Amino acid sequence: MSSARALGDQDEAGPAYEPGNEADFERLYRNTYRRILGTLITLVRDRAAAEDCAQETYVKAYQSWKKWRPDAPVEAWLHKIAINVAISDRRRERIRTAGEIVRRLGRPIPPSDPSTLAERSDLVRALKKLPTKQAAALVLRHFHGYSNREIAAALGVPDQTVASRLAAARQQLQATLDK
Repeated sequence: MSSARALGDQDEAGPAYEPGNEADFERLYRNTYRRILGTLITLVRDRAAAEDCAQETYVKAYQSWKKWRPDAPVEAWLHKIAINVAISDRRRERIRTAGEIVRRLGRPIPPSDPSTLAERSDLVRALKKLPTKQAAALVLRHFHGYSNREIAAALGVPDQTVASRLAAARQQLQATLDK
């Protein structure tokens, strides 16, 4: 038994993972892809861009997989990477070429995919209007059930910052949804 497993890196959210273990990374990918993609769709506001960000997230995670330490939940670590990728993507969004915009607009969306229905909801549209850091905190809390401590670990900020981001996000959402 590895030392990581002996230390009890299994949490209530899922099975234990061993840093650097290829099979565990594949299992992590299979177990988390939809949640990570859902978070990214909410943050980057475009499914195609979110899929690109998800791919980049898993590439970065794989490159760091041997360095991951099981002192925090693995999915929180993965969300931290995804959120950082989304923030970088949003920064690059302003300078994307016209060809990329046309390519994204031309991609058909399958009508039977339930995630596309979620993308069209009033709540998701309101979430897309939030600043990325507020949206990230809100998604991790309400879509994934993380505590302030887990969100703080995922975002690399103090617990108090998470609380203030959540409060500001809720206030802006309420104002947007009440209109």
